[in-house]
Amino acid sequence: MPVTALDTGNNAWMLASSALVLLMTPGLAFFYGGMVRRKTVINMLMMSFSAMGTVGVVYVLWGYSMSFSSNVFGGLTGNPFTLFGMTGLGLTAADADGLVHSADAAAGVPALTFVAFQLTFAIITVALISGSVADRMRFSTWLVLSVVWVSLVYFPLAHMVWGGGLLSGSVDGLSAKLFGLNADGTAAAVSPMDFAGGTVVHIDAGVAGIVLAMLLGKRKGHGRDPMRPHSVPFVMLGAGLLWFGWFGFNAGSAGAANGTAALAWLNTSTATSAAMLGWLLVERILHGKATGIGAASGAVAGLVAITPAAGFVSPVGSIAIGALAGGTCAWAIGLKNKLGLDDALDVGGVHLVGGLVGTVSIGLFSTSSGLFYGGNADQLLIQIVIAAVAIAFSGALTLVIGLILRRTMGLRLSEEHEYAGDTAIHGESAYDFEGGTGIGTAGAPVGSAHKHTEPEGVSA
Repeated sequence: MPVTALDTGNNAWMLASSALVLLMTPGLAFFYGGMVRRKTVINMLMMSFSAMGTVGVVYVLWGYSMSFSSNVFGGLTGNPFTLFGMTGLGLTAADADGLVHSADAAAGVPALTFVAFQLTFAIITVALISGSVADRMRFSTWLVLSVVWVSLVYFPLAHMVWGGGLLSGSVDGLSAKLFGLNADGTAAAVSPMDFAGGTVVHIDAGVAGIVLAMLLGKRKGHGRDPMRPHSVPFVMLGAGLLWFGWFGFNAGSAGAANGTAALAWLNTSTATSAAMLGWLLVERILHGKATGIGAASGAVAGLVAITPAAGFVSPVGSIAIGALAGGTCAWAIGLKNKLGLDDALDVGGVHLVGGLVGTVSIGLFSTSSGLFYGGNADQLLIQIVIAAVAIAFSGALTLVIGLILRRTMGLRLSEEHEYAGDTAIHGESAYDFEGGTGIGTAGAPVGSAHKHTEPEGVSA
Protein backbone atom coordinates (compact mmCIF):
# COMPACT_ATOMS: atom_id res chain seq x y z
CA MET A 1 0.00 0.00 0.00
CA PRO A 2 1.20 3.56 -0.65
CA VAL A 3 2.95 5.26 2.23
CA THR A 4 0.79 8.10 3.55
CA ALA A 5 3.43 9.71 5.78
CA LEU A 6 6.37 11.81 4.68
CA ASP A 7 9.64 9.85 4.61
CA THR A 8 12.21 12.50 5.48
CA GLY A 9 15.16 10.33 4.47
CA ASN A 10 13.80 9.58 1.02
CA ASN A 11 12.70 13.18 0.58
CA ALA A 12 16.15 14.48 1.55
CA TRP A 13 17.79 12.07 -0.90
CA MET A 14 15.53 13.14 -3.75
CA LEU A 15 16.07 16.84 -3.05
CA ALA A 16 19.85 16.27 -2.96
CA SER A 17 19.63 14.26 -6.18
CA SER A 18 17.71 17.10 -7.82
CA ALA A 19 20.49 19.53 -6.88
CA LEU A 20 23.12 17.13 -8.25
CA VAL A 21 21.32 16.84 -11.58
CA LEU A 22 20.91 20.62 -11.82
CA LEU A 23 24.68 20.96 -11.33
CA MET A 24 25.16 18.81 -14.42
CA THR A 25 24.01 21.64 -16.70
CA PRO A 26 26.77 24.07 -15.62
CA GLY A 27 29.11 21.06 -15.82
CA LEU A 28 27.98 20.48 -19.39
CA ALA A 29 28.54 24.17 -20.10
CA PHE A 30 32.20 23.81 -19.09
CA PHE A 31 32.53 20.53 -20.98
CA TYR A 32 31.21 22.09 -24.18
CA GLY A 33 32.82 25.48 -23.49
CA GLY A 34 36.29 23.99 -23.38
CA MET A 35 35.80 22.36 -26.77
CA VAL A 36 34.95 25.51 -28.70
CA ARG A 37 37.18 28.37 -29.82
CA ARG A 38 37.97 30.90 -27.14
CA LYS A 39 36.05 33.55 -29.08
CA THR A 40 32.75 31.63 -28.64
CA VAL A 41 33.08 30.34 -25.06
CA ILE A 42 30.44 32.72 -23.69
CA ASN A 43 27.92 31.71 -26.33
CA MET A 44 28.47 28.03 -25.55
CA LEU A 45 28.08 28.62 -21.81
CA MET A 46 25.01 30.77 -22.38
CA MET A 47 23.22 28.06 -24.35
CA SER A 48 23.33 25.77 -21.32
CA PHE A 49 22.59 28.50 -18.78
CA SER A 50 19.68 29.86 -20.80
CA ALA A 51 18.11 26.37 -20.91
CA MET A 52 17.99 26.57 -17.12
CA GLY A 53 15.95 29.74 -17.54
CA THR A 54 13.51 28.81 -20.28
CA VAL A 55 12.86 25.18 -19.36
CA GLY A 56 12.86 26.00 -15.65
CA VAL A 57 9.79 28.19 -16.19
CA VAL A 58 7.78 26.22 -18.73
CA TYR A 59 8.23 22.93 -16.88
CA VAL A 60 6.35 24.34 -13.90
CA LEU A 61 3.66 25.86 -16.10
CA TRP A 62 2.82 22.97 -18.43
CA GLY A 63 5.82 20.66 -18.75
CA TYR A 64 5.16 18.47 -15.73
CA SER A 65 1.50 18.20 -16.63
CA MET A 66 2.35 17.11 -20.17
CA SER A 67 4.81 14.55 -18.80
CA PHE A 68 2.89 12.99 -15.93
CA SER A 69 -0.83 13.74 -16.16
CA SER A 70 -3.62 11.81 -17.89
CA ASN A 71 -3.16 10.49 -21.44
CA VAL A 72 -4.33 12.46 -24.44
CA PHE A 73 -3.91 11.73 -28.16
CA GLY A 74 -3.67 8.00 -27.59
CA GLY A 75 -0.92 8.22 -25.00
CA LEU A 76 1.37 10.45 -27.06
CA THR A 77 1.40 13.07 -24.31
CA GLY A 78 -0.23 14.15 -21.07
CA ASN A 79 -2.84 16.87 -20.75
CA PRO A 80 -1.03 20.23 -20.37
CA PHE A 81 -3.92 21.77 -18.43
CA THR A 82 -4.57 19.13 -15.76
CA LEU A 83 -1.66 20.19 -13.53
CA PHE A 84 -0.92 23.56 -15.14
CA GLY A 85 1.19 25.71 -12.83
CA MET A 86 1.33 22.90 -10.24
CA THR A 87 -2.43 23.04 -9.69
CA GLY A 88 -3.34 20.57 -6.94
CA LEU A 89 0.25 19.63 -6.15
CA GLY A 90 1.06 22.19 -3.46
CA LEU A 91 0.78 21.84 0.31
CA THR A 92 -2.70 22.22 1.76
CA ALA A 93 -4.29 21.92 5.19
CA ALA A 94 -5.60 18.50 4.22
CA ASP A 95 -2.27 17.45 2.70
CA ALA A 96 0.37 19.10 4.84
CA ASP A 97 3.19 17.00 3.37
CA GLY A 98 2.11 17.30 -0.25
CA LEU A 99 1.91 13.54 -0.80
CA VAL A 100 -1.49 13.48 -2.46
CA HIS A 101 -1.10 13.11 -6.25
CA SER A 102 2.66 12.53 -5.89
CA ALA A 103 4.01 10.10 -8.47
CA ASP A 104 6.45 8.97 -5.76
CA ALA A 105 3.99 8.90 -2.82
CA ALA A 106 4.71 5.23 -2.08
CA ALA A 107 8.24 6.25 -1.05
CA GLY A 108 6.93 9.11 1.08
CA VAL A 109 8.23 11.74 -1.35
CA PRO A 110 6.08 14.86 -1.90
CA ALA A 111 4.77 15.77 -5.34
CA LEU A 112 6.81 18.96 -5.52
CA THR A 113 10.03 17.07 -4.81
CA PHE A 114 9.26 14.71 -7.70
CA VAL A 115 8.56 17.74 -9.90
CA ALA A 116 11.89 19.30 -8.92
CA PHE A 117 13.76 16.12 -9.81
CA GLN A 118 12.09 15.74 -13.20
CA LEU A 119 12.55 19.43 -14.02
CA THR A 120 16.34 19.04 -13.95
CA PHE A 121 16.15 16.23 -16.51
CA ALA A 122 14.23 18.41 -18.93
CA ILE A 123 16.77 21.22 -18.57
CA ILE A 124 19.86 19.18 -19.34
CA THR A 125 18.21 17.38 -22.27
CA VAL A 126 17.74 20.72 -24.02
CA ALA A 127 21.25 21.85 -23.09
CA LEU A 128 22.76 18.69 -24.62
CA ILE A 129 21.50 19.68 -28.07
CA SER A 130 23.60 22.85 -28.05
CA GLY A 131 26.76 20.87 -28.77
CA SER A 132 25.53 20.07 -32.27
CA VAL A 133 24.77 23.68 -33.19
CA ALA A 134 27.84 25.25 -31.59
CA ASP A 135 29.37 28.31 -33.19
CA ARG A 136 26.65 29.19 -35.66
CA MET A 137 23.10 29.35 -34.28
CA ARG A 138 21.27 32.57 -33.49
CA PHE A 139 20.90 32.95 -29.75
CA SER A 140 17.38 34.37 -29.98
CA THR A 141 16.33 31.40 -32.10
CA TRP A 142 17.96 29.06 -29.58
CA LEU A 143 15.80 30.54 -26.80
CA VAL A 144 12.61 30.01 -28.79
CA LEU A 145 13.73 26.55 -29.88
CA SER A 146 14.36 25.52 -26.29
CA VAL A 147 10.75 26.30 -25.35
CA VAL A 148 9.12 24.84 -28.46
CA TRP A 149 11.26 21.72 -28.64
CA VAL A 150 10.94 20.79 -24.98
CA SER A 151 7.17 21.29 -25.20
CA LEU A 152 6.54 19.34 -28.40
CA VAL A 153 9.26 16.69 -28.22
CA TYR A 154 10.70 16.15 -24.74
CA PHE A 155 7.53 16.40 -22.64
CA PRO A 156 5.53 14.02 -24.86
CA LEU A 157 8.37 11.49 -25.01
CA ALA A 158 8.79 11.65 -21.22
CA HIS A 159 5.08 10.93 -20.92
CA MET A 160 5.23 8.05 -23.38
CA VAL A 161 8.07 6.33 -21.50
CA TRP A 162 7.67 7.37 -17.84
CA GLY A 163 4.17 8.79 -17.58
CA GLY A 164 2.08 5.78 -18.57
CA GLY A 165 1.93 6.60 -22.27
CA LEU A 166 2.52 4.75 -25.52
CA LEU A 167 6.05 3.47 -24.78
CA SER A 168 5.43 2.44 -21.18
CA GLY A 169 4.29 -0.87 -19.77
CA SER A 170 0.70 0.32 -19.42
CA VAL A 171 -2.24 -1.77 -20.62
CA ASP A 172 -2.76 0.71 -23.47
CA GLY A 173 0.89 0.93 -24.48
CA LEU A 174 2.68 -0.37 -27.54
CA SER A 175 4.31 -3.20 -25.59
CA ALA A 176 0.92 -4.53 -24.44
CA LYS A 177 -0.24 -4.52 -28.05
CA LEU A 178 2.84 -6.49 -29.13
CA PHE A 179 3.14 -8.98 -26.26
CA GLY A 180 -0.22 -8.87 -24.47
CA LEU A 181 -0.81 -8.37 -20.74
CA ASN A 182 0.63 -10.18 -17.76
CA ALA A 183 -1.40 -12.75 -15.84
CA ASP A 184 -3.28 -10.27 -13.64
CA GLY A 185 -4.01 -7.95 -16.57
CA THR A 186 -2.53 -4.86 -14.91
CA ALA A 187 0.41 -4.21 -17.23
CA ALA A 188 2.16 -5.36 -20.39
CA ALA A 189 3.66 -8.85 -20.28
CA VAL A 190 6.98 -7.35 -21.40
CA SER A 191 7.57 -3.83 -20.12
CA PRO A 192 10.01 -1.44 -21.83
CA MET A 193 12.90 -0.41 -19.57
CA ASP A 194 14.43 3.05 -19.30
CA PHE A 195 15.69 3.61 -15.77
CA ALA A 196 16.87 7.21 -16.10
CA GLY A 197 16.59 8.43 -19.68
CA GLY A 198 18.32 6.46 -22.42
CA THR A 199 15.44 7.18 -24.79
CA VAL A 200 13.89 10.24 -23.15
CA VAL A 201 17.14 12.17 -22.69
CA HIS A 202 20.01 10.83 -24.78
CA ILE A 203 18.49 9.32 -27.91
CA ASP A 204 16.05 12.22 -27.97
CA ALA A 205 18.73 14.92 -27.73
CA GLY A 206 21.16 13.07 -30.02
CA VAL A 207 18.66 12.82 -32.86
CA ALA A 208 17.57 16.43 -32.40
CA GLY A 209 21.16 17.60 -32.53
CA ILE A 210 21.84 15.77 -35.79
CA VAL A 211 18.70 17.17 -37.43
CA LEU A 212 19.50 20.75 -36.41
CA ALA A 213 23.13 20.39 -37.55
CA MET A 214 21.85 19.33 -40.96
CA LEU A 215 19.48 22.30 -41.16
CA LEU A 216 22.16 24.79 -40.08
CA GLY A 217 24.85 23.55 -42.43
CA LYS A 218 28.58 23.52 -41.81
CA ARG A 219 30.51 26.14 -39.88
CA LYS A 220 32.65 28.64 -41.76
CA GLY A 221 36.01 27.04 -42.37
CA HIS A 222 34.74 23.55 -41.66
CA GLY A 223 37.07 20.97 -43.20
CA ARG A 224 39.69 23.63 -43.92
CA ASP A 225 40.91 25.07 -40.63
CA PRO A 226 42.26 23.05 -37.69
CA MET A 227 39.56 22.31 -35.12
CA ARG A 228 40.89 22.26 -31.60
CA PRO A 229 39.40 22.70 -28.13
CA HIS A 230 40.56 25.97 -26.64
CA SER A 231 40.77 24.57 -23.08
CA VAL A 232 41.29 20.89 -22.31
CA PRO A 233 41.18 21.66 -18.54
CA PHE A 234 37.67 23.11 -19.01
CA VAL A 235 36.62 19.92 -20.78
CA MET A 236 37.97 17.68 -18.04
CA LEU A 237 36.50 19.85 -15.30
CA GLY A 238 33.12 19.69 -17.02
CA ALA A 239 33.36 15.92 -17.37
CA GLY A 240 34.17 15.63 -13.67
CA LEU A 241 31.15 17.72 -12.73
CA LEU A 242 28.96 15.63 -15.03
CA TRP A 243 30.25 12.41 -13.46
CA PHE A 244 29.56 13.80 -9.97
CA GLY A 245 26.09 15.05 -10.82
CA TRP A 246 25.21 11.84 -12.66
CA PHE A 247 24.99 9.99 -9.35
CA GLY A 248 21.90 12.06 -8.68
CA PHE A 249 20.70 11.46 -12.23
CA ASN A 250 20.86 7.66 -12.00
CA ALA A 251 20.78 6.77 -8.31
CA GLY A 252 18.09 9.39 -7.74
CA SER A 253 15.94 7.69 -10.36
CA ALA A 254 15.36 4.90 -7.85
CA GLY A 255 12.94 7.34 -6.24
CA ALA A 256 14.16 6.56 -2.72
CA ALA A 257 17.30 6.00 -0.66
CA ASN A 258 17.15 2.25 -1.09
CA GLY A 259 19.08 -0.72 -2.44
CA THR A 260 18.22 0.07 -6.04
CA ALA A 261 19.78 3.51 -5.59
CA ALA A 262 22.95 1.85 -4.31
CA LEU A 263 23.04 -0.49 -7.30
CA ALA A 264 22.49 2.39 -9.71
CA TRP A 265 25.24 4.42 -8.02
CA LEU A 266 27.77 1.61 -8.29
CA ASN A 267 26.82 0.75 -11.87
CA THR A 268 27.11 4.40 -12.85
CA SER A 269 30.66 4.65 -11.55
CA THR A 270 31.77 1.26 -12.90
CA ALA A 271 30.38 1.73 -16.41
CA THR A 272 31.93 5.18 -16.64
CA SER A 273 35.36 3.86 -15.67
CA ALA A 274 35.11 1.02 -18.19
CA ALA A 275 33.95 3.37 -20.95
CA MET A 276 36.87 5.70 -20.37
CA LEU A 277 39.29 2.80 -20.78
CA GLY A 278 37.44 1.56 -23.86
CA TRP A 279 37.56 5.00 -25.49
CA LEU A 280 41.27 5.46 -24.74
CA LEU A 281 42.07 2.06 -26.19
CA VAL A 282 40.27 2.78 -29.46
CA GLU A 283 41.76 6.28 -29.57
CA ARG A 284 45.24 4.84 -29.10
CA ILE A 285 44.66 2.33 -31.90
CA LEU A 286 43.16 4.87 -34.32
CA HIS A 287 45.24 7.96 -33.58
CA GLY A 288 48.34 6.77 -31.72
CA LYS A 289 47.72 8.72 -28.50
CA ALA A 290 45.44 8.61 -25.49
CA THR A 291 44.26 12.17 -24.78
CA GLY A 292 42.61 14.15 -22.01
CA ILE A 293 39.73 14.93 -24.34
CA GLY A 294 39.41 11.21 -24.97
CA ALA A 295 39.32 10.39 -21.26
CA ALA A 296 36.63 13.01 -20.65
CA SER A 297 34.62 11.96 -23.70
CA GLY A 298 34.86 8.27 -22.81
CA ALA A 299 33.58 8.99 -19.32
CA VAL A 300 30.57 10.83 -20.73
CA ALA A 301 29.90 7.98 -23.17
CA GLY A 302 29.79 5.56 -20.26
CA LEU A 303 27.49 7.81 -18.26
CA VAL A 304 25.14 8.02 -21.23
CA ALA A 305 25.06 4.27 -21.85
CA ILE A 306 24.48 3.20 -18.25
CA THR A 307 21.67 5.73 -17.75
CA PRO A 308 18.82 3.54 -19.07
CA ALA A 309 20.26 0.38 -17.48
CA ALA A 310 21.60 1.56 -14.11
CA GLY A 311 18.97 -0.14 -11.92
CA PHE A 312 18.47 -3.22 -14.09
CA VAL A 313 21.93 -4.76 -14.55
CA SER A 314 24.67 -6.17 -12.35
CA PRO A 315 28.00 -4.41 -11.76
CA VAL A 316 29.64 -6.92 -14.12
CA GLY A 317 27.00 -6.12 -16.74
CA SER A 318 27.73 -2.42 -16.26
CA ILE A 319 31.39 -3.02 -17.06
CA ALA A 320 30.40 -4.70 -20.33
CA ILE A 321 27.97 -1.90 -21.25
CA GLY A 322 30.51 0.79 -20.40
CA ALA A 323 33.37 -0.79 -22.33
CA LEU A 324 31.12 -1.36 -25.35
CA ALA A 325 29.88 2.23 -25.24
CA GLY A 326 33.35 3.75 -24.87
CA GLY A 327 34.78 1.85 -27.81
CA THR A 328 31.71 2.23 -30.02
CA CYS A 329 31.34 5.97 -29.45
CA ALA A 330 35.07 6.59 -30.02
CA TRP A 331 34.66 4.93 -33.39
CA ALA A 332 31.26 6.48 -34.17
CA ILE A 333 32.40 10.11 -33.93
CA GLY A 334 34.34 9.62 -37.15
CA LEU A 335 31.22 8.73 -39.12
CA LYS A 336 30.15 12.36 -39.47
CA ASN A 337 33.16 12.99 -41.71
CA LYS A 338 31.98 10.33 -44.11
CA LEU A 339 28.43 11.63 -43.97
CA GLY A 340 29.47 15.25 -44.50
CA LEU A 341 27.73 16.29 -41.28
CA ASP A 342 28.97 19.07 -39.02
CA ASP A 343 27.74 17.84 -35.63
CA ALA A 344 30.15 20.20 -33.94
CA LEU A 345 30.69 18.47 -30.59
CA ASP A 346 29.47 15.00 -31.52
CA VAL A 347 26.16 14.95 -29.70
CA GLY A 348 24.99 12.30 -32.14
CA GLY A 349 28.16 10.24 -31.90
CA VAL A 350 28.03 10.10 -28.10
CA HIS A 351 24.47 10.68 -26.93
CA LEU A 352 22.57 8.98 -29.74
CA VAL A 353 25.02 6.10 -30.10
CA GLY A 354 25.63 5.77 -26.37
CA GLY A 355 21.91 5.95 -25.67
CA LEU A 356 21.28 3.22 -28.23
CA VAL A 357 24.00 1.00 -26.75
CA GLY A 358 22.57 1.35 -23.26
CA THR A 359 18.91 0.99 -24.23
CA VAL A 360 19.41 -2.08 -26.39
CA SER A 361 21.90 -3.67 -23.98
CA ILE A 362 19.18 -3.93 -21.34
CA GLY A 363 17.67 -6.68 -23.48
CA LEU A 364 20.92 -8.59 -23.05
CA PHE A 365 22.12 -7.72 -19.54
CA SER A 366 18.95 -7.15 -17.49
CA THR A 367 19.19 -9.53 -14.54
CA SER A 368 15.44 -10.06 -14.60
CA SER A 369 14.66 -10.51 -18.29
CA GLY A 370 17.85 -10.18 -20.34
CA LEU A 371 18.88 -12.73 -22.93
CA PHE A 372 22.14 -13.46 -21.07
CA TYR A 373 20.26 -14.09 -17.81
CA GLY A 374 17.79 -16.70 -18.94
CA GLY A 375 15.31 -14.44 -20.65
CA ASN A 376 14.07 -14.77 -24.20
CA ALA A 377 14.39 -12.25 -27.02
CA ASP A 378 11.22 -10.33 -26.09
CA GLN A 379 12.97 -7.78 -23.86
CA LEU A 380 15.61 -7.19 -26.50
CA LEU A 381 12.94 -6.70 -29.13
CA ILE A 382 10.92 -4.18 -27.14
CA GLN A 383 14.10 -2.23 -26.30
CA ILE A 384 14.87 -1.96 -30.01
CA VAL A 385 11.28 -0.91 -30.71
CA ILE A 386 11.20 1.91 -28.15
CA ALA A 387 14.59 3.17 -29.36
CA ALA A 388 13.36 3.20 -32.96
CA VAL A 389 10.14 5.00 -32.03
CA ALA A 390 12.10 7.60 -30.04
CA ILE A 391 14.40 8.22 -33.04
CA ALA A 392 11.49 8.62 -35.44
CA PHE A 393 9.46 10.81 -33.07
CA SER A 394 12.29 13.17 -32.14
CA GLY A 395 13.68 13.32 -35.66
CA ALA A 396 10.40 14.09 -37.38
CA LEU A 397 9.22 16.74 -34.93
CA THR A 398 12.63 18.40 -34.64
CA LEU A 399 12.77 18.65 -38.43
CA VAL A 400 9.37 20.36 -38.56
CA ILE A 401 10.26 22.74 -35.72
CA GLY A 402 13.63 23.56 -37.29
CA LEU A 403 12.18 24.23 -40.72
CA ILE A 404 9.54 26.57 -39.28
CA LEU A 405 12.09 28.49 -37.22
CA ARG A 406 14.49 28.71 -40.16
CA ARG A 407 11.75 30.27 -42.27
CA THR A 408 10.37 32.62 -39.61
CA MET A 409 13.28 33.67 -37.37
CA GLY A 410 16.30 32.28 -39.16
CA LEU A 411 18.51 29.62 -37.61
CA ARG A 412 21.98 30.79 -38.49
CA LEU A 413 24.11 33.71 -37.41
CA SER A 414 25.18 36.20 -40.01
CA GLU A 415 28.64 35.54 -41.42
CA GLU A 416 29.98 38.61 -39.64
CA HIS A 417 28.65 37.49 -36.25
CA GLU A 418 29.82 33.93 -36.81
CA TYR A 419 33.38 35.12 -37.33
CA ALA A 420 33.28 37.72 -34.51
CA GLY A 421 31.81 35.37 -31.92
CA ASP A 422 30.93 36.43 -28.39
CA THR A 423 31.61 40.14 -28.79
CA ALA A 424 29.01 40.36 -31.56
CA ILE A 425 26.51 37.92 -30.03
CA HIS A 426 26.66 38.87 -26.34
CA GLY A 427 28.77 42.03 -26.22
CA GLU A 428 31.45 40.43 -24.06
CA SER A 429 34.36 38.01 -24.28
CA ALA A 430 35.65 35.21 -22.08
CA TYR A 431 39.25 36.42 -22.08
CA ASP A 432 40.63 39.95 -22.25
CA PHE A 433 44.36 39.91 -22.84
CA GLU A 434 45.93 43.34 -22.22
CA GLY A 435 42.79 45.16 -23.25
CA GLY A 436 42.35 43.10 -26.41
CA THR A 437 39.12 41.66 -27.66
CA GLY A 438 39.81 38.17 -26.40
CA ILE A 439 38.67 36.86 -29.75
CA GLY A 440 40.44 33.83 -31.15
CA THR A 441 41.62 33.39 -34.70
CA ALA A 442 38.82 34.29 -37.06
CA GLY A 443 37.47 31.31 -38.87
CA ALA A 444 39.05 28.63 -36.65
CA PRO A 445 36.19 26.27 -35.94
CA VAL A 446 35.47 24.10 -32.95
CA GLY A 447 38.10 21.48 -32.68
CA SER A 448 39.73 18.27 -31.75
CA ALA A 449 42.66 17.30 -29.61
CA HIS A 450 42.57 13.75 -30.92
CA LYS A 451 44.57 14.41 -34.06
CA HIS A 452 45.66 18.00 -34.65
CA THR A 453 46.26 17.52 -38.33
CA GLU A 454 42.64 16.51 -38.93
CA PRO A 455 39.62 18.84 -38.95
CA GLU A 456 37.28 16.51 -37.05
CA GLY A 457 37.07 14.26 -34.05
CA VAL A 458 35.91 15.92 -30.85
CA SER A 459 33.27 14.24 -28.77
CA ALA A 460 30.56 15.73 -26.63
